[in-house]
Amino acid sequence: MLNPQRSLSELPKMSAASQVERAVLEEEFNWLLKEEVHSVLKQLQDVLKEASRRFSTPTPGLESQQKQENFILGSSTMDQVKGVLTLQGEALTQADINLKVAKSSQVLHFQFREDKLWKLQQIQDARNHVNQALQLLGSHDESYHFKTGAEVNKLMDAVMLQLTRARNRLTTPASMTLPELATSGLMKMFTPPMPGDVMVNFYINLSKLCLTVYQLHVLPSNTTKNFKPAGSSVLHNPGAMFELNNNRFEVSHVHKVECVVPWLNDTLVFFTISLQLCQQLKDKVSVFSSFWNYRPF
Repeated sequence: MLNPQRSLSELPKMSAASQVERAVLEEEFNWLLKEEVHSVLKQLQDVLKEASRRFSTPTPGLESQQKQENFILGSSTMDQVKGVLTLQGEALTQADINLKVAKSSQVLHFQFREDKLWKLQQIQDARNHVNQALQLLGSHDESYHFKTGAEVNKLMDAVMLQLTRARNRLTTPASMTLPELATSGLMKMFTPPMPGDVMVNFYINLSKLCLTVYQLHVLPSNTTKNFKPAGSSVLHNPGAMFELNNNRFEVSHVHKVECVVPWLNDTLVFFTISLQLCQQLKDKVSVFSSFWNYRPF
């Protein structure tokens, strides 16, 4: 049976030990807020500046630091579509496409007009989100003293939101309807002009630059085929139908070719590293959550 007197006599010792432990933890927490947080912010800024540098955009009339890269599109198993794309940062500055028309030996050749370049919206958006994350990080310089764990978590959550949005823009291409594709500004980029029965789309999927070419045929106005307009999609399949300018079309053939863009792969790695750094800092802050009952973190 426990001795009540003994238990009571030990209470001050336990309390003293608890106070020492709390003092040590509080000192460690203050060091975390003052030193560790800024060390992580510096690492995050360094990584994201590298990511931002990959997104450099060409300035008309000036030599850009971002080099032009040529990518060959094609497939060893399918030669209906071949092409060379020139990418400079977020802009396609040239596209040279050969299309072998289905059921004939005719080869159509298209290229961008010299006065045109095509901004890839996904890369633009990802770059903007990275720059917003950098602005958030830059709003707390080394002289700033974080006072609470909640303040650190709030900043990390805001940075992680921007990084997640940036990553999602590269991993999730936008869905489009076929009429949206047909009336896209992209269709006005080429010389000679695209014929009315061919449509193209460029998009990013992870670290790949993708080109999809759709061949169409006009459905007769008296067609007995059930007409059902296709919805919005990243990639439409043969048989998809749509209506434009009182004409009805059906997709007869779809050709998709792609190539890996190494710096996009680098950028996705930078996003992963940055998100991990943010989460690790949040985890370190949570270790001290026992203090939250004693002082307003």
